[in-house]
Amino acid sequence: MAKTPMWSVVRVIILSNFVSVVLFGLRFIGTDKTQYWFMIWNLVLAWVPVFLALVLVKTLKKYSWKEPLPMLLTLLWVGFLPNSFYLMTDLIHLKSTGDIGILFDVVFFLSFIWNGLLAGLISLILVHRQLIKRRGTNFAGFVVGILIFLNSFALYLGRSLRWNTWDLLVSPTGLLFDISERILNPLLYPQSIITTLTFFVLIGSIYAVIWNFAQIFTKKVYK
Repeated sequence: MAKTPMWSVVRVIILSNFVSVVLFGLRFIGTDKTQYWFMIWNLVLAWVPVFLALVLVKTLKKYSWKEPLPMLLTLLWVGFLPNSFYLMTDLIHLKSTGDIGILFDVVFFLSFIWNGLLAGLISLILVHRQLIKRRGTNFAGFVVGILIFLNSFALYLGRSLRWNTWDLLVSPTGLLFDISERILNPLLYPQSIITTLTFFVLIGSIYAVIWNFAQIFTKKVYK
C-alpha cells in the first residue's frame, strides 16, 4: 500500500495537518497563550465527516443505501459536514494581538482553514462518487449542489447564531425555530441570504475545480 499513489496523497494530507498543529505549538511557545486552542478542536471535527464518509462507502458495498445503517451514517455525515467548512469562518478572529506578528497569524489561520476545507472537499467527493454509481451524474450533481447550499446556510447558523452540530440533539426546538423563521420570512433576515449565497458561490466554485481535477487524477493514475 505504501507504494500506491493514493497512499502518497494520504501522507501529504497528514503532513499538511501536522503543519497546522506545529504552527499552533510555535505560537504557544512564542506567546505562552492558547487563545486559539479551539482551532485544534475545530480541525478534529473537520475530519469527522471524512471518517463517516469512508465508513459509508465501505458499508454501501454490503448494503443498499435505503437500509437503516447506511441511512444513519448518511444522516450523521450530513450533520457533521458543516464542521469541515466552518473553519473558514474562524478567519473572523484574525487580528493584530501584539503577542506575535500578524503575518504569522495569517499563515496560522490559512493553514487550519485549508485543512478544514480539504476535509470537506474530500468528504463530498467520496459521497459524490457513490451517488453517481447509483443514480447517475445529473442527479448526483444536483444533490451535491443542495448539500453545498445547506452547508452554506449552516455556516450562517453557526457563526451568526452560534448553533452547532450538537444542538441537533441538545436543543432541536430552538434550532428548528431559527431555521423555519429564516425560511418562512427570508426578507426579514437579509444577512442570512447574503451569507448563505456568498458561501455557496465560494464553496461551489472551489468544489467544481477540485472535483474536475480529481477526475483527471483518477483517470491518469488508475487507467
